[in-house]
Amino acid sequence: AQVVESGGDQVQPGGSLKLSCVASDFLLRNYHVQWYRQAPGKQREMIASITYLGGNILYADSVNGRFTISRDKDANAAWLEMTELKSEDTATYYCHATPAFQGLDYWGKGTLVTVSP
Repeated sequence: AQVVESGGDQVQPGGSLKLSCVASDFLLRNYHVQWYRQAPGKQREMIASITYLGGNILYADSVNGRFTISRDKDANAAWLEMTELKSEDTATYYCHATPAFQGLDYWGKGTLVTVSP
């Protein structure tokens, strides 16, 4: 069982990207999902989270109003839509699934987002 992120790319400031987190061999609908990022030389930080039913969503101040987290139980996936990207958004982005009831948590290996002219 695992989660795999994709969608990272190099984009110009002001641009947009949509990251995907696809779960395999377990039901993501029974898990809360968080997106983290880690910039070079910095600690990993949580930037967005969504509960397993999707009823509670939180964002870090640094991305609030620019990023949108979403999920779909039929697709067994979650997404992070990023707009108005800034150079300080450059980082490796990770998906993290934590069980709503019981079980293991899962980290993806990350997808790189680079924001530069």
